[in-house]
Amino acid sequence: MIRFAKAMLSCITILPLAATTLAAQAAEQNMQSKVVGQKQASPTQFDGSVFYTYFAGQTIGTKDTLTGVAVIEPGHEVHPPHKHVEEEFLMVIEGEGEWSLNGEVFAAKKGDILYAAPWDVHGVFNTGKTPLKFVVMKWNSKGVELPKEVTAKASESK
Repeated sequence: MIRFAKAMLSCITILPLAATTLAAQAAEQNMQSKVVGQKQASPTQFDGSVFYTYFAGQTIGTKDTLTGVAVIEPGHEVHPPHKHVEEEFLMVIEGEGEWSLNGEVFAAKKGDILYAAPWDVHGVFNTGKTPLKFVVMKWNSKGVELPKEVTAKASESK
């Protein structure tokens, strides 16, 4: 009986500690508040462009989060127009070019922001004479079901 009582006491002591440890580990996976300068950002070189990753991972309310700055040389793009499940904002901070959004093309100039909902085809191309620089913020929200991609054939059959 004494052995059973000691085991129960150990469980009563350990369980709250384990729960606290699990909560702390989950919190550690979330990005922490901080300032990241361009020198600390992680650059990825592409043909005619570079992307600086500032934050990637998850926050308290988001997952699959990516923030960064792209610098595109004249006549280039980071990649052709594309689509993905994450919501995304792009903001031009220097230069000029063209936005592509669901097959339409728009002028992209300093101060403009593009919002791409999940699965919308989007991109940016530098048509100017100087580098085009834009900020990227994309994510999925925790606790929100990710939308399924709707294909043209699926939407035509309705």
